[in-house]
Amino acid sequence: MKRFILLLLTFVIASNTMDAKFKDLLPRAKFAKKLNTKGFRLSRAIQIGDSSNTLILKEFFTEHGCTIKQNARAKVVVNLTDRIEGTEDYHLAGYENEAYRLTIYPSTIEIKAVSPVGVIRATQTLEMLAEGYGSTPCLEAVDIIDYPAFKLRGFMHDVGRSFISIDELKKQIRLLAHFKVNTFHWHLTENQAWRFEVKAFPQLTASSAMTRFPGQYYTQQQCRDLESYALRYGVKIIPEVDMPGHSEAFVRAMGHSMQTDQGVAELKIILKELVECFPHAPYIHIGGDEQPITYPDFLQTMTNWVRKLGKKAVVWIPNQAGFAQVDMVQLWSTAGRLVANIPNIDCRYNYINHFDVFADIVGIYKSNIYYQQKGSPEVAGEICATWNDHKIDGERNILKYNNFYASVIASASRAWQGGGKQYIEQGGTILPNTGDELEDFSDWETRFLFHKHHCLRNEPIPYVRQANVRWAIASSLSDNQPIDEQVVTGAGIYLNHTWRKTVPAIYDDKNSNDTAYVWTYVYSPKRQTAGALVELQNYSRSEQDVAPEDGKWDRKGSVIYWNDKELLPPLWTHAGKRVANETPMGNENLTARPPLILQLHKGWNKVVMVLPNTDADGIRLDKWMFTFVITNKQGTKALSGIKYDPHKGGNMDNHLLPVRQ
Repeated sequence: MKRFILLLLTFVIASNTMDAKFKDLLPRAKFAKKLNTKGFRLSRAIQIGDSSNTLILKEFFTEHGCTIKQNARAKVVVNLTDRIEGTEDYHLAGYENEAYRLTIYPSTIEIKAVSPVGVIRATQTLEMLAEGYGSTPCLEAVDIIDYPAFKLRGFMHDVGRSFISIDELKKQIRLLAHFKVNTFHWHLTENQAWRFEVKAFPQLTASSAMTRFPGQYYTQQQCRDLESYALRYGVKIIPEVDMPGHSEAFVRAMGHSMQTDQGVAELKIILKELVECFPHAPYIHIGGDEQPITYPDFLQTMTNWVRKLGKKAVVWIPNQAGFAQVDMVQLWSTAGRLVANIPNIDCRYNYINHFDVFADIVGIYKSNIYYQQKGSPEVAGEICATWNDHKIDGERNILKYNNFYASVIASASRAWQGGGKQYIEQGGTILPNTGDELEDFSDWETRFLFHKHHCLRNEPIPYVRQANVRWAIASSLSDNQPIDEQVVTGAGIYLNHTWRKTVPAIYDDKNSNDTAYVWTYVYSPKRQTAGALVELQNYSRSEQDVAPEDGKWDRKGSVIYWNDKELLPPLWTHAGKRVANETPMGNENLTARPPLILQLHKGWNKVVMVLPNTDADGIRLDKWMFTFVITNKQGTKALSGIKYDPHKGGNMDNHLLPVRQ
């Protein structure tokens, strides 16, 4: 009997270990079933039959201790086929069918795919199934059929404003491809600097033509190498030379505007060199936004030239010319509307340089892609864009300050999985307290945090668990007790969003000089020291705003109480000063400072915030919001074993705010 119980316990533990890999697949697979058999053990001799010659498939097995031998008993068999039953696809020029079927048996792994890119996606699923094991991994016996709802899932870096090294870009491409991101939009030119080497015009990349990070640019060979590297992981690069706007660096170097006969002739030479460096890029982005068109038919001339060079042209929508006679458009603001009969990329609310760490992640993941549940020839997919108008020192700070990995992966997860009940213009950034959307987000969060601590463990990711955090909010008090309260879920909450009524929040109809009272109780099973991530104004990385005064959390006069004592802010790097674009940001945002250190009593602890809705002088993108979540002392994980309950288990204090003695 004891032996039977021991065997049963061993089976349960082993099963749970297997489940830990299956349940952490991100994005979630469309169809996945466990097979009632043993898994496929790695770290042994295998043979691979792969007509697609997928390099990363071989690398996966060798990195996991396998030796490749022709007559090995264990086999990996890859078959390319015309169609996989149960999958869908639509036409997007330059993008292959990514569907695959992955079946894992004890001695055989079968991969079926419509294209070599589908084999790459199956390999990336294998990588996830092997992730996190502390000993020799055994891939769970499963049958997975998967394909993307939207064919284009990408990220964009503005390297004109903030240079990012080739090695860093390679790392990001490799890590994000793990999550089935398949497009890198490379914004190579800006007012501050021109980063693409042009052999015909070396003055473009001269230090004298750059106002930020002078002398930093990409050689043509580096561009070719990066494209080759990206293709190994199934990632396409869309290079962008922005024209005729955002081109002050061009003017400094060349001595004249793009919108001249000479400028147009030079741009044709530049585009020819660009195309030669990206032979596999299906699209060339020519920008086109935020600049009046004075040269006759400028964008049409450039579009025709791109096509003559054998590529397809992309522009931003809206643009001041109202021009959309291209092969693809990228929607960049609320005013960006779908252009019929060509592919559209949804980037309208994915400017993550404006986003906070917590609330906007909810908005990204909850939202569908441009009102659609799945892609079509007109709705290609999405791109998360990082625009650092403000100078940010250090590549890691670009990632951390913009919550880069969490944002890109949340958006790409939604694009691969499809769905989303509402577009962000209807659904906003608030989680419901119960129901399918909360469960869906909580599931995504659990999967993402698993990867944060495994394959992304060396990356600066400020995001921690928030789906268990509960707050109550009231707009008024009577005898120090709240009136008309509502309960909300999340570590970060917009009372009124950055984009005001365009993105719904808690109080869309409140006026200036209203006040919100926010509170919760935190139960701790023991007395302990913890950290807290706290923020009452998220500073956009694209603004020149004024920092809070010393001793103040924001420029509205907000106050926080912890266990009835005022919780003071840190000492601000730029207290009371306007932080100009060329001055690196200080500790204005929680991502740039260590967590506050709190003492938790054993039992219930109270946090209360008083948040006035006054005009924040010196802030262009005024955000009525709050962020508060308790973490470990390092701020890297949400503190475990605690409970958030704004009603204190039904035993609330008889006063909300501290009682003056």
